[in-house]
Amino acid sequence: MIFPSISEVKKGIAGILEIRGNDVMVRDEAKLTARLIDDLIGSAVFSGDEDVRNAARWLIRRAGAALGIVSSSIQSFYDAMGAKKVTGLTVPAINIRGITYVSAQAVFRAALKDNVGALIFEIARSEIDYTKQRPAEYTAAVTAAAIKTGFRGPLFLQGDHFQVSAKKYAGDPAKELNAVKSLISEAIEGGFYNIDIDASTLVDLSKATLGEQQEANSRITAELTALIRSVEPRGITISVGGEIGEVGTKNTTIEEFETFMEQYRRMLAEKGRALKGISKISIQTGTTHGGVPLPDGSIARVKIDFGTLEAISEAAKSRFGLSGAVQHGASTLPDEAFDSFPRTGTAEIHLATGFQNIIYDSTSFPRDMKQKIYDYLRTECAGEKKEKDTDEQFIYKTRKKGFGPFKRDLWSFSPNITQAIGMELERQFSFLFDKLNVKNSKALVNKYVKPVDVPLEAPAALRT
Repeated sequence: MIFPSISEVKKGIAGILEIRGNDVMVRDEAKLTARLIDDLIGSAVFSGDEDVRNAARWLIRRAGAALGIVSSSIQSFYDAMGAKKVTGLTVPAINIRGITYVSAQAVFRAALKDNVGALIFEIARSEIDYTKQRPAEYTAAVTAAAIKTGFRGPLFLQGDHFQVSAKKYAGDPAKELNAVKSLISEAIEGGFYNIDIDASTLVDLSKATLGEQQEANSRITAELTALIRSVEPRGITISVGGEIGEVGTKNTTIEEFETFMEQYRRMLAEKGRALKGISKISIQTGTTHGGVPLPDGSIARVKIDFGTLEAISEAAKSRFGLSGAVQHGASTLPDEAFDSFPRTGTAEIHLATGFQNIIYDSTSFPRDMKQKIYDYLRTECAGEKKEKDTDEQFIYKTRKKGFGPFKRDLWSFSPNITQAIGMELERQFSFLFDKLNVKNSKALVNKYVKPVDVPLEAPAALRT
């Protein structure tokens, strides 16, 4: 059910949730998880009334906090990795593009079964647009899934690839930077206390020296880090990531990394010597976002440069105190590749397209809905089809853009369909948790991460 009005929201929560100023008391957890949380997240995402959407999102976040589900920064855990007090694991950062409430429940079920605490939920700047999920909505959906499944503890929400567009920056630098800054502020307000800055798009390999090549990247990453430090909530040090090798381009070298870090740290110090720098560094080792589709729609196998991952991760820890290197574009890699990440000291890997593929390719996904989405893409995204692309290649590369326009249809699947898809996702999450060695990481996360409950003012509509 979607609550039609604020008065109906108040009636719906009566006896289950109690509003006390800017906090929420959970009076009946069983009724909350049985039905009310479903109604609240449906209203938070699909209500046509802005007051209802905002009220539902606030109620979800504050009910979550009351149950011990607190948006948190992973910074202190990454500090421990940088000091080599935590070793032998790689943190999965999971991008959820479609059916977020269902998909996040699958993540949490696997995490509960495997006692996982080292886990990040993220969404990229581009994904926010084409999946039509603003940060506040994404936070509400993930928090609601945690409530529904019984997950408790720190919740790591991350802005992935908060990227500076090279084309837009060339046309109007100030406008493009302001757009990224605005998104950073929106994300932090929405509970994202982990932000990955990506100015690697501005690296200019045509310049003579490594310093010149990385100058714009170093400068803008420092500028955006300083902004984050100026707006982060009291008591929280947001984990900030940097990037030096744009995914899909040439592989990163350790010399490029060291040059970037030296320039970045100097430039950040000029903005305030006490400012905390980045906690990790994203590099390119041979992957491509989403994988490379072959003419029949299957994915080409790629060879990852694990030597570079290991060397840069070690330098990141020993020289700069970072948690290590970050691998993007990993979800479509062959299964046998994943256990190599913990062995090479990789701090974090980003996973997205593989889960999208599970959803679309599930035998439970309604064929008529898939056809409807694909027909839409053939019309609306026709300009993105390259001359040599087969239809299968085109659909594979563009079907991520079906999640936004058809979001309500996908969220409206019958329970037996969502359950079947959720079980397929859960199996993959559990497999990855095992390979990345984050099983039984809950106690380790709790040792180093002390959640801070950031005050969140109740919407005016709920106070009247």
